[in-house]
Amino acid sequence: MRGVRGLAVGGIGAAALAAMLVGLLHVVPPSAAVNPMRRTISEYGLLETAWVFNTALIVLAAGSAAVLASLVARGVVRLASFGGVALVLWTASLPAIVLFPKHNWAVGPSMSGTVHRAFALVGFLSLPAAALAIGWAWRSQARWRAHAYRTVILGWCSLLCFSPLAYAILSQPITGVRWWRAVPLGAVERLVAASEVVIVLALGWWAARARERDEPVGAVDPTPAGARGGSARSGLA
Repeated sequence: MRGVRGLAVGGIGAAALAAMLVGLLHVVPPSAAVNPMRRTISEYGLLETAWVFNTALIVLAAGSAAVLASLVARGVVRLASFGGVALVLWTASLPAIVLFPKHNWAVGPSMSGTVHRAFALVGFLSLPAAALAIGWAWRSQARWRAHAYRTVILGWCSLLCFSPLAYAILSQPITGVRWWRAVPLGAVERLVAASEVVIVLALGWWAARARERDEPVGAVDPTPAGARGGSARSGLA
């Protein structure tokens, strides 16, 4: 199944290219003038170089779709599962962010801006959730244990990166400080985005290393439950 492996490798390359394009926006004008500590990544979508930012998101979406397809083909994840659906949500959120660009809330509310914010939140949370579900489902299988634990760790790291935003939002009624001012929003968002690109790369590497579909997710593990602490194939992935 060389085609499946090529799909996974292509997904890895696409994710790396997307990260390079966004990184380039930090050092070339006019986007270099954007404060990376306070301004969100979506700010790049409002500049004359918006096509670079939009291209990066579409390329990342394509790479994520390729990784998902290869994971399904290898039997690492079922599409009709929590992990599969979460990966679909992540992939779909990226082009949606392009279609509904960031809004300047200083001039008033906007439907496009609200949709943009909603899809950004979905994307930020769905990918680490998928990583946790997929990794946890395979944690007891010696064959993929290293990939599984790596994926779980990356999922938790991504959620940890997101935690300052969660704190800012939840503490706003108590502190009275607007959530987007309570933390260095741009820095936190970039950290979350970087962690999620790493998750895509790790999932792509897992799919590239899986050589055959001889143990599809949902298969019965012949090892007695008492000897392995429960079934690893809970179907979550």
